Amino acid sequence: MPHTPDQPSTPDSSSSDNSSEFDAHTSSRRTPPRTPSRTVTAHDWLEAARPHTWANGFAPVIAGTGAAALTGQASIIRAILAAIVGWFLVIGVNYANDYSDGIRGTDDDRSGPFRLTASGLVQPYGVKHAAFVAFGVAALAGLILCAISGHWWLILVGAACVVAAWFYTGGKHPYGYRGLGEVAVFVFFGLVAVLGTQYTQADHVNWAGVAIAVAIGSVSAAVNLANNLRDIPSDAATGKITLAVRLGDRGSRTLWCILATLPVVASVLLAFIATPWALIGLVAAPVLGLAARPIVSRAEGKDLIPVLGMTGRAMVVWALVTMLALWLG
Repeated sequence: MPHTPDQPSTPDSSSSDNSSEFDAHTSSRRTPPRTPSRTVTAHDWLEAARPHTWANGFAPVIAGTGAAALTGQASIIRAILAAIVGWFLVIGVNYANDYSDGIRGTDDDRSGPFRLTASGLVQPYGVKHAAFVAFGVAALAGLILCAISGHWWLILVGAACVVAAWFYTGGKHPYGYRGLGEVAVFVFFGLVAVLGTQYTQADHVNWAGVAIAVAIGSVSAAVNLANNLRDIPSDAATGKITLAVRLGDRGSRTLWCILATLPVVASVLLAFIATPWALIGLVAAPVLGLAARPIVSRAEGKDLIPVLGMTGRAMVVWALVTMLALWLG
């Protein structure tokens, strides 16, 4: 995200090494690294980890634990391990995006949160290493979870999650540049995360878990869509063809509203297939309504940044009350 521009310096060897990862068209757009105007701080690293997106890692685990509790098989220890996996996958993908978008130059004119690579405060390889440290922590927690649950085949699922996280904006042909970002978020932070959490605790999945996974995946995708809606002008200018760029401003806002209403639908459905207590999930509707206001009022640029945090909070609220409902049921 944009920082006060400084005079460009001569590209260093780390930048040259990174150039081999991308095709000639991408390389021609890359801007030289900036000379940092100050020393990077712990707060900079925290901001680049984008805490407002961490709900995408926690909410699926909370909701998936609720699905396991419905059959009396919830495990707090396994839930904590799954939460660590989800949390550090989110941090890893955020640093990976910072790195990949930064060396491509697609972050130079963003209106969103601070970025380490684009600001010049951290060399690209430093941000890349941070991404893989986060992935390593997620992998370690995942291995422990596999050992406790006995489901070693889930290692393959975990590996797929890391690969998907990296190639969202990394590599020569990132799928996030082809309008598939929201699909991946729905799959990995919805279906995989929720059902994986339920499976490691209850040794099975059911239709209640599927309904919860669809709801969580939809709101997770809405968080990503709001981010890309904000960045339509800069993404279109740099050739990053996200789903928001493909749909345009109006289509993206319409899709966001549809995605954000699915937890409400899921609460009603769960009341029929699981327990009437699931209707308390409707308390998240006002929070989703607050998040929708900037979308519906056609806010743009930085005015859309709060939508990410509000949508994430609504997702956590829905996950928490739904877990409580299923536990009571």
